[in-house]
Amino acid sequence: MPELDLAGALPEPPLDALRARLADRAAEEGLLDVAYRSLDTDVGTLLLAATPAGLVSVTFDGAEPEATLERLAIAISPRVLEAPKRLDAAARRLDDLIAGRARAFDGPLDLALARGFGRSVVERLREIPYGETRSYAQVAAAAGSPRAVRAVGSACRRNPLPIAVPCHRVVRSDGGLGEYVGGVAAKRRLLDVEAAQSPPASAG
Repeated sequence: MPELDLAGALPEPPLDALRARLADRAAEEGLLDVAYRSLDTDVGTLLLAATPAGLVSVTFDGAEPEATLERLAIAISPRVLEAPKRLDAAARRLDDLIAGRARAFDGPLDLALARGFGRSVVERLREIPYGETRSYAQVAAAAGSPRAVRAVGSACRRNPLPIAVPCHRVVRSDGGLGEYVGGVAAKRRLLDVEAAQSPPASAG
């Protein structure tokens, strides 16, 4: 009796479909605490992560996410799983912000990774209007610590949700861009897009 050739008889489900099923099953059983996906954008490949409460992390290491995933596993939960569909809405909102099609991230945010003075800075960053900038000194004053200019710079670098929480709108008092977690080129691009979408200031 000839051997039955099973090659191709039962095609394996696509990997993406398997991942989606696994993510759905994990969520149903309460085993998915952090979902993540990568997103290719005009300012680089981002790694997005979310908890059931909302988007919790945006990093510029989407092409090499290991360090961020390890940090999330330690800081939030080891139940971390790639689940792109669960971040589709957040990805669209971020893409719209980067392209100038939106002026604010209107989805839920989880600020679990912003702690202490950094949490206060993050809250102030969310108040900076689209198309405008504030100096590190102005943010320090708004956060209740006028002398904590360096600490504001550190908090901006550690902002767990860049773009969604606009730390790119914080610049130096002398007009210089200052540093940015995604690089100065990305910061300039984000500010240029916002400037192009904002109406000019009225004269007088």
